[in-house]
Parts: sequence; structure tokens; C-alpha cells
Amino acid sequence: MGTVGGRVESLASSGIERIPKEYVRPEEELNSIGNVFEEEKKEGPEVPIIDLREIESEDEIVRGKCREKLKNAAQEWGVMHLVNHGIPDELIKRLKKAGETFFSLPVHEKEKYANDQASGKIQGYGSKLANNASGQLEWEDYFFHLVFPHHSCDLSIWPKNPSDYIEVTSEYAKRLRGLASKILEALSLGLGLEGGRLEKEVGGKEDLLLQLKINYYPICPQPELALGVEAHTDVSSLTFLLHNMVPGLQLFYQGQWITAKCVPNSILMHIGDTVEILSNGKYKSILHRGLVNKEKVRISWAVFCEPPKEKIIMQPLPELVTQTEPARFPPRTFDQHIQHKIFRKLSQIE
Repeated sequence: MGTVGGRVESLASSGIERIPKEYVRPEEELNSIGNVFEEEKKEGPEVPIIDLREIESEDEIVRGKCREKLKNAAQEWGVMHLVNHGIPDELIKRLKKAGETFFSLPVHEKEKYANDQASGKIQGYGSKLANNASGQLEWEDYFFHLVFPHHSCDLSIWPKNPSDYIEVTSEYAKRLRGLASKILEALSLGLGLEGGRLEKEVGGKEDLLLQLKINYYPICPQPELALGVEAHTDVSSLTFLLHNMVPGLQLFYQGQWITAKCVPNSILMHIGDTVEILSNGKYKSILHRGLVNKEKVRISWAVFCEPPKEKIIMQPLPELVTQTEPARFPPRTFDQHIQHKIFRKLSQIE
């Protein structure tokens, strides 16, 4: 069993009218939290939409234009909606249905899959422990596990209910892995490198890991105060995100928080720290956070494409380092990068 006494879902359904103080956002973030449904309707800068249909066109000019749009979005925003991404809508519907079905089970059923972070068992059903910098908790429960490569997955900890969870999640992961290759190739070419370069630098076919985190954000009585997900950048190389069409993602763009609009049949993709480092800052890993609301449960499916923890040294690629553009990041393993981020946040708090 996990070490967490309560799940956010249980807290949310207990009838409380005020959230416990450990779920309240830090002071500096509170002034900018509005109603997420109103925020989504606001006019202003919008996350780019990239149509991937043309990335495999017979025509090199058409392919080049598509790559250019992708590159510009990665440089300016570091996040984008991918449409016509080649993953069947039917498969995505089944994946979402499977996750929703699991989370609709009673909490005591889900507890059978509880993780135990204290003993290093991070895969499974969980809630955030108060080990983040501010000691605060996030208004969400989650299910986290490795989904690719298949031979490294421990299927014994994947949900048995619904019965097709393993099948649809495995198939989605396999297709997403193919999409990641396509994106990494386009981003490589955008840096003036060979197409396969970035993928090789993040672990290649053998070592790039895909981790799935299904985030479940219950209805919240005080959404203007709650920490859904604190502001952060992703450590991954790429992150691919689906959601149940309830808004909640905000991005820190040009000095202000922008709410991502819900785009049907799209996969939202973030550039993670790993690609930002390799590109020497040419591609951005954008600061983002999650809001909650008092009307609808929000569920999202995030797949983090992560390099191996120790095997690879992440640093700006030598071709991208010049006298006028020196290396902006020191060499670190992926694990060292994660530890550095945690340490830096802790030292900012103290």
C-alpha cells in the first residue's frame, strides 16, 4: 500500500467547502488564477496548431514547409497542438475510455495498485507526497507507469480493469513512439543536423523510455486557490498530452499565463528540457502549470519520452556551440539534471 493517507478524490467527495492549506498555491501565483472556462475564451496569443499530414509528403517542398512550421513553434513556444498526427482517433477514444473507466472505480479498488514512493516504487496509483520544494500538495491523483519499450514494462502493475487497458495502452505507446521519431527527425533537420541525430542523442530505438502519467483532477471547491500542478518545465525530451477536453493547461508565454484552448483530435506536444539542452536553447522547454475547476473533473494522459538516467551525457551538441553562442548548459546525465532541478527549487525555498 502507498504511504499516502488520503486521496484527493476522497477529499473532494467528502463535502469540504475549503481546501486544506497544503493544497493552496504559493502567494506569488495566486494573483493570476481565474476561472479556467473564462480564461479559455479570452482573446490573445494561441498555442500553434501544426498539421502533420504533410510531413511525409512525396514533395520535398511541402515536407520542408511542414518542418519549418514545426521548427518555428518549437523555437517560439516549445508547445504545440499536433493534428493529423497519424494515430487513429478510434484508438485514442479507447485509450481515454480505459483510463476513465479505471479512475471511475472506487478508491479502495484503485488502492490495490498503490505505489510506494518511500521505498522507490514509483509506478502505480498515487498522489503527490509533500516532498516538493514548497511542501505543497497538488489537487490530483494519478497513475504512472512505463509503457515503452514493451519488453521493459511490468504488466503486473497495469490496471486489470478495464480488460482492454493493457491492449490499448500498449498499442498507443507503440504508435506514439513512431510519432516521436518523426518529430525528432524534423527537429534535427531544423537545427541543420542529420535527421537521426536528436533521436540518437536521447537514447535511440533501444533506450528512449516512454512513461505514461494519467492525471485525475477532481472537482475542487476553491479552484482559484488550488495547486493543480505547480509551475514547472518537463525534464523529458518530448511530452505528448491528451485530455478529456476540459481546459486546465496554462503556459507562461511572453511574461503572461496563457490558457491552452481545447483542440479536438489533437495531441498537445511539449519540448522538454532534454531537447532544449541538446539544441543549446534554440528549442524552448516552456514553463506550464495546471488549473482545476469546480464544475468538471479533468483527466489528462501525459507520455514523457525520457532518455536513460545514466547512460547518456546531456549537453549542447558541439555543432551548435560557437564563440558567439557558447554552451548555455553544463554537461549532466538525465538523473543529475533531475536532481539539479530538485535541489535548485529547495534552495530557493530555504
